[in-house]
Amino acid sequence: MAQKHLFIICGEASGDLHAASLAKEILRINPRIKISGVGGQALRQAGAQVFCDIKDLSVIGLFDVLKNLPKFLALKKLILEKIGSEKPDAAIFVDFSGFNLRLAKAINNILPTIYYISPQVWASRPGRIHTIKKYISKIIVFFKFEREFYQKYGVSADLVGHPLLDIVKPAMERGEFLRQLGLAEEKTTIALLPGSRVAEIKNILSLMLKSAALISRKLDAQYIIAKAPSVNWDIYQRPVKKEGINLKIAEGRTYDCLNACDFALVASGTATLETAIMQKPFVIIYKMDLANYLLYRPQIRLPYIGMANIVAGKKIIPEFIQFRARPQKISRQVLKILKNPAELEKIKTDLAQVKASLGSPGAASRAARIIIDFLK
Repeated sequence: MAQKHLFIICGEASGDLHAASLAKEILRINPRIKISGVGGQALRQAGAQVFCDIKDLSVIGLFDVLKNLPKFLALKKLILEKIGSEKPDAAIFVDFSGFNLRLAKAINNILPTIYYISPQVWASRPGRIHTIKKYISKIIVFFKFEREFYQKYGVSADLVGHPLLDIVKPAMERGEFLRQLGLAEEKTTIALLPGSRVAEIKNILSLMLKSAALISRKLDAQYIIAKAPSVNWDIYQRPVKKEGINLKIAEGRTYDCLNACDFALVASGTATLETAIMQKPFVIIYKMDLANYLLYRPQIRLPYIGMANIVAGKKIIPEFIQFRARPQKISRQVLKILKNPAELEKIKTDLAQVKASLGSPGAASRAARIIIDFLK
């Protein structure tokens, strides 16, 4: 078989992580396949040739998109030019649906398109299913309910389980990690996961820090912020200086932070599922600019936004979204849970069920085999 060439397009840190796992598995099965595309450090380290870095691509909401529109239009033009000159055998889209679905339309079926981490049409804007049916050749999904949703619309989807089951693993033993940070092993440790995008962190970190300060009035606790490697230190250090709490920042060590903590404050997104897999009790916090919230909230068709709750099919984790995201409310709920052993155990039991429903390890490998077979 002649050498195949795949384009992978992702646009955020979580997408880069999944794109890298997929690329690694594809190259493990067939090292002769060439992979290039749009991604970050993880995709590059997996063996792909990255012709555009995602560092400045991550945006939140319509107004942020409009502000960065020239950048996205230039990227779309670049990808289409490369498709024309390099003639890849297929394009793999990883999340980043606002950009990738428009790109799929522009590609207009001139080459096969595969969606890995498909758009959340089951949560909002279900009309996008028609774009997917018309322009996406193969869909690979992580959740059983996703496959059922697509089947309802006559779209075939391959279920592989969730690749986070292979990825979410601490690199260090809890005690060693805490000692490395200069924190005490015997103290209650609370992890703060404020997201991986600058706009997200600016909106959410100060809320988490204010909540932590209120918790510390009634509980002798220590805190660790899980810092995204792609975000400048200033974004974290400025709000941290305002709160006088026992706090450390750990860069690129999210799973060690979760492994070391007794509880976590987590921004809605991939991190909620990572925390669930680590079996750590937590609350979900999210706040965006008011204009974006008013624009997007009516489009959400589910009663909750945290992936752990969506997978469970019920609210097992408290959510503090937008107007409810207030330090007083958050701190009261955290203290209530931490002081109630029965409630802590109930959350852990529910999280164990969520983890079990994600399938078995090896999702990226299964997806890679589906893609390679599809190319044949």
